[in-house]
Amino acid sequence: MMSTTGRESIEAGRAVLEAAASGASAEQLTECGDQLLGVTRFLVDQPRLRRALSDPARTADDREGLIRGLIAGQVGETAADVVAALVRGRWGTPSELADGTEQLAVSALLLAAAKDGSLANVEDELFRFGRLVDGDAELGAALGATGTDPKGRASLIENLLDGKAEPVTVKLATAAAYGIGGRSFHASLAHLVEAAAAARDEAVAYVTVAKPLDEAGERQLAAKLSLVYGRHVALKVTVDPAIVGGIRVQVGSELWDGTVSRRLDEARQALAGR
Repeated sequence: MMSTTGRESIEAGRAVLEAAASGASAEQLTECGDQLLGVTRFLVDQPRLRRALSDPARTADDREGLIRGLIAGQVGETAADVVAALVRGRWGTPSELADGTEQLAVSALLLAAAKDGSLANVEDELFRFGRLVDGDAELGAALGATGTDPKGRASLIENLLDGKAEPVTVKLATAAAYGIGGRSFHASLAHLVEAAAAARDEAVAYVTVAKPLDEAGERQLAAKLSLVYGRHVALKVTVDPAIVGGIRVQVGSELWDGTVSRRLDEARQALAGR
């Protein structure tokens, strides 16, 4: 869990990013996000540097001077200013600095999608790509493998999505190959779907049904869930005949399981207990 000082440092960096975003184009924000992801990977690969940049014994000016000297000419002004704001902050652990940089990289990319009106597409494309991976055992094994080079997994994702998805979708999906915040690839994609929904002030409901819902059914379910949660709820529907019938809905940590398969399992357990 991120420390209080770490969260405060991220907010300082976010303020710099959002101030710059107001006058930036979607392309500039996409480039900034991509550059911040590059800085994240650099920090992850350099533990001694992370320690130096988060060392409270060094002055904020010293830490800023160190990182600016290292990234000069490698990233644009906005990315450099965001990173400088981050290293001037206080961190509970050196790894929090890399996590904070990654969080703001994702934020920059989502701001880019919001700027060009593609945020809803990005959210949907990330979800559908996750379902595609889940439905292909070979692809799922390749992208879910933790002992392989993440650069190879990222390259595979880029080849699969390039020209078929929004540019921000491609960059976020490739970032998931490295593990967002230390998550697995699959968990990273789910986190990014929810981050994109949150950027649209939405919650995400993962819905599993035995047969596809029609448009009216989806609208009705979304309206009911939106009423329950007090905000717009975006449905992410998966069709799974194995549940036989009924519906399963998960929103955050809350799960409502009204599937026939669950009721059958409960009946079997009850009979076995006699």
